[in-house]
Amino acid sequence: MDAQLDEKALEKSLADSLGDLVPEERTVSEDEFVEIVGQALELVGGEMLFKMCIDVDGRSEFVAAATVGSDEKRQFLLLTLPVNGGTLKVETASKSTNPVAGIAPAYAGLMDVFQAAA
Repeated sequence: MDAQLDEKALEKSLADSLGDLVPEERTVSEDEFVEIVGQALELVGGEMLFKMCIDVDGRSEFVAAATVGSDEKRQFLLLTLPVNGGTLKVETASKSTNPVAGIAPAYAGLMDVFQAAA
C-alpha cells in the first residue's frame, strides 16, 4: 500500500509542477520535449533514461523513461507528450500500459552494469 501511495504522490508532484512547462496545442520539437522533461525531473531529483518518438493509434507522441530514487526506492516513470502538443502525461512504469514501460527497468539495469564495469 505504501508503494502505491508513494507512486501517487510522485505522479501528483510531477503533474502539479508541469503546469507552466507544457506548451500550448502546437507541434512540439524533440528538443522542446527534452527540455520540458528535464525541467520536470529536476524538480523531483529524477534522471531521464532515454527518449523516443512512437506512433500510437495513428498519433505520434514523444515518450521519455526516467528514474527517481535509488536502490529499493527506485521508481521508473514514463512521460509522454503528443507531438502536436497538449498535456504531458506522467505515470509510473509499473501502472502504465504503454509498451515502452517494460523497457525502462531493463535499460536502467543495463546502465547499472555498464557503470559498474567502467
